[in-house]
Amino acid sequence: MRPLKILIADDHGLMLEAIKLALENESDFEIVAEAESGSQILPLINQTGPDLVLLDLLMPGIDGITCIKLLRKRCPWVRTIVLSAHDSHEVVEAALEAGADAFIRKSVDPAELAAALRQALEKPVAKAIGRASRLHPAVEETGLSGRELDVLRALAEGKSNKEIARALWIAQQTVKFHLTSIYRKLDVSSRTQAVNWAYRHGLVEPTGAGSASQSGARLASPTPTRAKNPA
Repeated sequence: MRPLKILIADDHGLMLEAIKLALENESDFEIVAEAESGSQILPLINQTGPDLVLLDLLMPGIDGITCIKLLRKRCPWVRTIVLSAHDSHEVVEAALEAGADAFIRKSVDPAELAAALRQALEKPVAKAIGRASRLHPAVEETGLSGRELDVLRALAEGKSNKEIARALWIAQQTVKFHLTSIYRKLDVSSRTQAVNWAYRHGLVEPTGAGSASQSGARLASPTPTRAKNPA
């Protein structure tokens, strides 16, 4: 039996390398393509003909949820599995409702990734695979909800309210509601301050020197001056 051909998609090159390393000795899997944005996925499917797309949700170009819907419509024969750190109940549910065959948490042990893929491919999985993320001490201290943490991490990636809403499958007004709650819980008054707080407390991994300030500079929406009116 030929190996299952996989297209992997993640906007972090380090994550792509980690996936390849985790699967390199698995004879039943073959990685045939890599995408670093959602907009690259469909063209690569046409070029390489994968059996499975393993993708993150928060990607530039086209977000993961939209990608899943497009794949279900245009390439229904291709299986789709999400591999994401954004694993709140709402996010998992949105991905599965969009048509994903399964959802695997990025907290899964790399040595268990192949087994998780086999489990997901064997039968539909109605919940996330992999150990639940442990609550970070800063999350416990502030009382941030899982969805608020998703919004905060997306904020640190420089996403606008519209992009966050699309990625998390929620309304823009709901994003603003979560931002107001985040500002109150963190005792900050702007997007940049919230992102800096996330970096200082280890909720977001820096991508290089000065990452916090760079992320703040990338924010597409105007910085609000008061927590009561997040933009």
